[in-house]
Amino acid sequence: MAKQTHGLGKGLGALLGDTDPAQFRKPVGYINKDVVKTAAEPARISGDIVRIPVDLIEPNPYQPRMTFDNEALAELADSIRTLGLIQPITVRRKGSDRFQIISGERRFRASRLAGLEMIPAYVLETNDQGMLEMAIVENIQRENLDPIEVALSYQRLIEECRLTQEQMATRVGKKRASVANTLRLLRLPAKAQHDLKVGLISVGHAKVILGVEDPADQEVLCDAVVQDGLSVRQLEEKVRKMMAEKKAIKEKEEAQELPEQCYRVLEIVGKYFDNNISLKRNNAGKGSMTIRFNNDEEMNKFLEALEKAQL
Repeated sequence: MAKQTHGLGKGLGALLGDTDPAQFRKPVGYINKDVVKTAAEPARISGDIVRIPVDLIEPNPYQPRMTFDNEALAELADSIRTLGLIQPITVRRKGSDRFQIISGERRFRASRLAGLEMIPAYVLETNDQGMLEMAIVENIQRENLDPIEVALSYQRLIEECRLTQEQMATRVGKKRASVANTLRLLRLPAKAQHDLKVGLISVGHAKVILGVEDPADQEVLCDAVVQDGLSVRQLEEKVRKMMAEKKAIKEKEEAQELPEQCYRVLEIVGKYFDNNISLKRNNAGKGSMTIRFNNDEEMNKFLEALEKAQL
């Protein structure tokens, strides 16, 4: 008789047999220490993984994530009810009997939703800046923030933690150029930022849109992507056409008929420089004149004419 083999792919039952999953509610490795509603021995829990009552834990005021998916939270809560919280959250002590989340707010919310009264947490000692830095970096490294949330997180690290782009790139494990490109997303108009946040346009679309300076044009291009379903390449082509049209309009405006006095200036001054002179003027009468000369002799003749005329 062939020996019976057991394959993977049959879920936890295939791996654990008849073991009751409930025994895994307290994952291996937790220090057998509970924090009760008392200020006793605060120093002894620093650096430990302990179980803390959920009503002693406060959310992170520096949380970079702006939204939490309720459906995903409910799914995580179902998992926690079955197996417990496998990965502890990270907190810092606030006062004698309170704790503040550094990272793991999503797990904390799901644990409360699951009805847990105690939650495993790793206790660290850190100041406000350290807490902000750890919270932001932890979220960025998990890659679960939308592009605008990441950009705002980078900006906060620079402004509030007083980091250079180079230092921040090292903190988050990214290249400096990548950090700079992400920060540029904050130059988008508010509407385009919203469309990027909710996934109506991609980062690739956003980079193309940022190549256009006029915010009004940027919004027009963003609307075109959403309404017409343009790919990045199609958007690039649309930008090229838009820029060509704008250039043609500008050249037409500059080539308009000049007033008589402008032609007189070109004629009088131009004869000293072999007519290497050009003049531009807008509808408001504002403009510029450019003279190109071939040698010092041309300039000397022009100077002599000015002095002779006592101008």
